[in-house]
Order: sequence, then structure tokens, then C-alpha cells
Amino acid sequence: MSISNEYLKYVMDQLDSMGPITSKNMFGGAGIYHDNIFFALIANDTLYFKVDDSNRPDYEAAAMVPFKPRVNKPYTMQYYQVPIDVLEDEERLKEWANKALEVAILKLNTDKKT
Repeated sequence: MSISNEYLKYVMDQLDSMGPITSKNMFGGAGIYHDNIFFALIANDTLYFKVDDSNRPDYEAAAMVPFKPRVNKPYTMQYYQVPIDVLEDEERLKEWANKALEVAILKLNTDKKT
């Protein structure tokens, strides 16, 4: 996994309208946070958003794939690739990002209860 500084800056600029967005390096990629809530990641200059049953159909309809941390392993994570046309449209990106943030918040609250 790797990311270029240019791609990271582009994604952060595109997400700027969401408010306090930060990134943290992780395993050669980057985690993307809103108010310390991890809702997205970047790997190999590709943006992935957190998904569950509420927003996964949007990604599947766009033929997007889940994030695989290891290419040679079948394991996937609950993050799906963001379509290029969404990434390039700040308003649509904000909508998709807010849905991913809601999923991340719900997961955090569910985990706290268990």
C-alpha cells in the first residue's frame, strides 16, 4: 500500500467542505478522520469509504469493489472504492462521505454497547 502526497492533498481538498478532516499515516496508506472518527482510507492512490447495508448498494451499483488489505488473500474490509465521478464532484462526494461517516458513528456506538 502506498499513496502519493498529491493524491492525499487532492482528496483532503475535495473533502474540505465537511469540516475538520484529518489524515493519519497507516501501513503505507492513510486513514481519513472527521472529528477523530475513522470513516475512510486511502491505499494505492484510491479512496475507500466505510460501508454497511445502508450504503453498500450505492457502491455495488457503480461496480465498485471492497478494500482488500492483502492482494493474495480473500479477506476484504467494510470499505468500498469511491467512484471517480463521485470523487470529482464535491457535492456528491460530501453526500457519500457523510453516509460513510454515519456508518462509522453507528459502528462506534454499537461497539460501545457490547
